[in-house]
Amino acid sequence: MEFKDYYQALGVERSASADDVRKAYRKLARKYHPDVSKEPDAETRMREVNEAYDVLRDQEKRSAYDALADRVARGGSAHGDFHPPPGWDEGFEFHHRPGADGPADHAEFSEFFSSLFGQAQRRGAARHNYRARGEDHHAAIEISLEDALHGAEREITLRAMEIDAQGQAQVVPRTLHVKIPPGVGPGQFIRLAGQGMPGHGGEPAGDLFLEVRIAPHKLYRVEGRDLYMTLPVTPSEAALGAQVRVPTPSGGVVEVTVPRNARNGLKLRLKGRGLAGKNPGDLYLLLDIVLPPADSDAARQAYDALARASSGFDPRRNLGL
Repeated sequence: MEFKDYYQALGVERSASADDVRKAYRKLARKYHPDVSKEPDAETRMREVNEAYDVLRDQEKRSAYDALADRVARGGSAHGDFHPPPGWDEGFEFHHRPGADGPADHAEFSEFFSSLFGQAQRRGAARHNYRARGEDHHAAIEISLEDALHGAEREITLRAMEIDAQGQAQVVPRTLHVKIPPGVGPGQFIRLAGQGMPGHGGEPAGDLFLEVRIAPHKLYRVEGRDLYMTLPVTPSEAALGAQVRVPTPSGGVVEVTVPRNARNGLKLRLKGRGLAGKNPGDLYLLLDIVLPPADSDAARQAYDALARASSGFDPRRNLGL
């Protein structure tokens, strides 16, 4: 087997801080996680990223790995048939510390990892009667705006990495029942207790956190807890002012006042008509002045009359012509 460069796997320098390592892992996890990635080698890359992060996030493992890397570099065997030299781990004691954003299970890691840390960790677990709560898992789900506004109950299917009876990692689908609370916004998390990784030594399983993403809507655009909608108006409604009927996200209809001499792009605010919550968002209406087509004699005469009435108006006066 070959010596694995864990720094290269995460795309960080050897001098990277713990925070740099964590940020690099999270970025790659978002790119290669089987639930969201469309990369053809996503599963393989996710295992490599998990393995590298398991080592580099742990100060004891990282120190031992760095010492071994220096030793291998001096011996020139990094790209050959690598075997850890006897006693390479003297002075180090390894513990598996599950973390909320860390890898899932060492059983999915490479022979290289197992040859370095597998036996050491099993010895450590036996000495300390290892007990730990299961790791939390994260995934992303896309819901409709209607579900976000009113709440809903849905069945979702996720792909999760599991270890089979032969100790091999495989991706298997699992279906979960999810209650979507009303008012949940993009970027928020729905917690499913006990749906993460199993615990060790009788400890409880971790949780599954679902990051909410809201699907595009035909009328409304979501920004934080606020909603935006384009409101078409006629030139006469914009110039003279008008009362227009507007559909609201809750399913009702309200009358909105378009002020006189309203300009294209003017923003009207309907307070509290966005996503619900302790601090509900607002609904913003962006005026879009739509010109009627000049497709009849009456329409052409109306445009001609408007041109004569506004002959002193020059929309290009600021162009310096």
